Amino acid sequence: MELAISTPAILFSTVSLMMIAFTNRYLAIASLIRELHDKFRITPDVNYVEQIKHLHRRVHIIRNIQFIIVTSLLLSAISMLFIYLHYQSAAQMLFFVALLLQIAALGLSVWEISLSIHALKIELSDMEEQLGKRSGFFGRFRVDE
Repeated sequence: MELAISTPAILFSTVSLMMIAFTNRYLAIASLIRELHDKFRITPDVNYVEQIKHLHRRVHIIRNIQFIIVTSLLLSAISMLFIYLHYQSAAQMLFFVALLLQIAALGLSVWEISLSIHALKIELSDMEEQLGKRSGFFGRFRVDE
């Protein structure tokens, strides 16, 4: 199989969309961490600490996703250069690695999303305590008999 110079370029649009999305997520989470830290200063609560821990973990995952995405973009560009220089086997290998990195970034994205659901559970736990376990947050709806 021979790669055309436009084939690795397909990843460019994906990378830019993912970078925009994850930069926005990073900024939103960083803002939320600052807000929770301010609330903790006023009213120290273990709930704030747990939320900040989960958000901090998510920020690190997002940083790793961005690093992987940028590396994938770099490998795609080098792959295009190798296609131009007629080094097809090296170009194919680099493009293959770039695709694997894209898959890894998407996998990390799924993990980060699942962590965001867990963070919501922590944030809403005080409501569940006040309303009792019958509130049914996150699919655990119970009907009192």
